[in-house]
Amino acid sequence: MPCPDMSTNALGADSEPRVKHYMTGEVATVKPDATVVSVARRIAESDDHNGYPVCEGRRVRGFVTARDLLLADDDTPIREVMSVELVVAHPEMDVNDAARVILRSGIRKLPVVDDDGDLVGIISNADVIRSQIERATPEKVGKLRRTLEEIHGVETEETRRSVALADLTPTQGKVYADELEGRRYELEHGLAEPLVVIENGDQLLLADGHHRVMAADRANIDEMDAYVVVLPEQIELGMARTAERAGLRTIEDVRVVDYARHPLVETTERLQ
Repeated sequence: MPCPDMSTNALGADSEPRVKHYMTGEVATVKPDATVVSVARRIAESDDHNGYPVCEGRRVRGFVTARDLLLADDDTPIREVMSVELVVAHPEMDVNDAARVILRSGIRKLPVVDDDGDLVGIISNADVIRSQIERATPEKVGKLRRTLEEIHGVETEETRRSVALADLTPTQGKVYADELEGRRYELEHGLAEPLVVIENGDQLLLADGHHRVMAADRANIDEMDAYVVVLPEQIELGMARTAERAGLRTIEDVRVVDYARHPLVETTERLQ
């Protein structure tokens, strides 16, 4: 099955990733009149939460974390201990801006509210890190071209076209299973970044986008959009030698690691 047209994403001409693309839409909340002991119990019994938005209906009134509960009496209403000076995100906010807010403020999770102030999702520091993994940018492609030209003394060309996954030679021996789910979501919603491929004679070397390719292969997608850096002649490239030594000839040779987290995500989630 061909991949949907990736020349523009679901946002049309605006191809910047937005908070709404990476936030979690189903959000666990607590009410202002919930007691400290009931919320503390929920946090203790949860593997995923160290705090909750405090809402009346869908209107966000505050945010409470485990730290807020430490010195409070069990029967104290959450409204008396919650933080009311909130930093929130909007669904249309550039995910890079959300990343800056999370990084600079030290906040681990941002409630996402719409124009009416109603809660529509939540985005975490792990979510924004995932949004940055394997991003293909013109700067990245330009740097690759300059590197190839300087090392090999050639002039390269750049094209944008669909490439068949079966024709790709991978240059990375493993991908992480937990990341494939995020890449699958992007593919289904037309949000996936293009691949970066080097055309070296009759060989198409996959320089960037291994997680996207593996997710596409699992979804029975046969081809994907790519930035293709075209070399004028067959050149012996270091990444090609590395791939050959590792026995990487097709994407079938890439190992999916399902017993470990992606190192960037794993490191980030330890901080939550």
